[in-house]
Amino acid sequence: MKKIIQLCAVMLVSLTLGSCKKYLDIEPVGKVIPTTTDDFRALLTTAYSTFAEHKSLLATRTDELNLDETQDDIVLYRDIYKWNDASPDPSTLPFQYVAFYNTIFFANEIIAEVENKAGKSAETAQIKGEAYLLRAYNHFELLNLYAKPYQASSAATDRGIVLVLKMDLEANYKPATTEEVYSQILNDINEGQKLLNVTTFDAGKNYRFTTRAAWALKARVYEFRGEWSKAQDAVQKALQLNGDLEDLNAAGSKSPNNYLAKESIMAMEKAMNVSVTNAVAISDHLLGIYDKDNDLRFAKYFSKSGSNYRSAKGASNEFKVSFRNGELYLIQAEAALQTGNTDLAVQSLLALKAKRLKPAYFETEKVRVQSLVKADLLQEIYKERERELALEGHRWYDLRRYGQPAITHTVSGVNYTLNLNDPRYTLPFPKSAITNNPNLQ
Repeated sequence: MKKIIQLCAVMLVSLTLGSCKKYLDIEPVGKVIPTTTDDFRALLTTAYSTFAEHKSLLATRTDELNLDETQDDIVLYRDIYKWNDASPDPSTLPFQYVAFYNTIFFANEIIAEVENKAGKSAETAQIKGEAYLLRAYNHFELLNLYAKPYQASSAATDRGIVLVLKMDLEANYKPATTEEVYSQILNDINEGQKLLNVTTFDAGKNYRFTTRAAWALKARVYEFRGEWSKAQDAVQKALQLNGDLEDLNAAGSKSPNNYLAKESIMAMEKAMNVSVTNAVAISDHLLGIYDKDNDLRFAKYFSKSGSNYRSAKGASNEFKVSFRNGELYLIQAEAALQTGNTDLAVQSLLALKAKRLKPAYFETEKVRVQSLVKADLLQEIYKERERELALEGHRWYDLRRYGQPAITHTVSGVNYTLNLNDPRYTLPFPKSAITNNPNLQ
């Protein structure tokens, strides 16, 4: 870890990123030491742009995709697809462990210095608030990659990940417990919310955290912890600011994960990259959970390629997505059901389906959903999460949270199985990280 810190310390004083990116107006300014509001905004823009691109890799571990063995790029993903984390081929792409901490170090610098050097104003408060939220989100992602799924009964002793809250080259970095990490994540969100003063950024700058995005992140965090009343409260706070959904029945409607969609909250992450999109096909399992003729998401999400289907949701900046209202309606449905409010659960689920299904089919679905008993309704919410959030980076986390089921992948005619409650549902720390920091063993 010390080597990582030294690397990031160098990066902090040598920012020289390039020009703006199409769709998202990211224009970092090269500076040695940030002193002005513009400098700190540029540093924060750099922090956003260095956020790890890991969700494509996670998707290959799920039941959403099949490896296309006719493609050259499969050597990059084959061992991830096989869950061979112990001895992968040297060509296998690594998960970007260091990238998370790079972003965290940028956020730490901003939190510590922006008001001291650039003064207190609404703009520096917004910048500092975003930095708190970005730090929280990075720690949250790390925790859900490299630690066991949250269990209230054991979180106080379960090993989590290393928390880094300030630049300290002499610190002895040890993993905190899962509960300690979650406590810090929630504290950072709360501190950020005190400072954030922008509800929505214009398209092109909506990769940034806002008051809406803060509530969306808080809702997701409480969902992962199973704190349903708090999750529902956070959802309602976000939807009060903007509860729109993209209506796929409307002419000219956009994919719900498009950064210009009316339901977009924050568009920072590219959930699928070009290489993964070309190296995989959509699994029969995922294709089979849609009514291809009546679910309007099918044509938005998938494109036919020979005898296979491929993702049409990602691989370009216009489909960047971190938080959107479709997810919030599903969190609200689950939270309401878990707290005994079946009417709100049904209402939330149907509000989403009404915008995704052809009208006649929706009327049939409405009758079916309204007749479901609690256990079946919960399964329907889970299934709707699969359909709605497919290929956006949610499925691996949902599999971890919802029972860690067995999954089988086939490569060159050989079956590889991720067993029920398999330890491989938690990624091992990278060997390079362990070498730099033996506390991770």
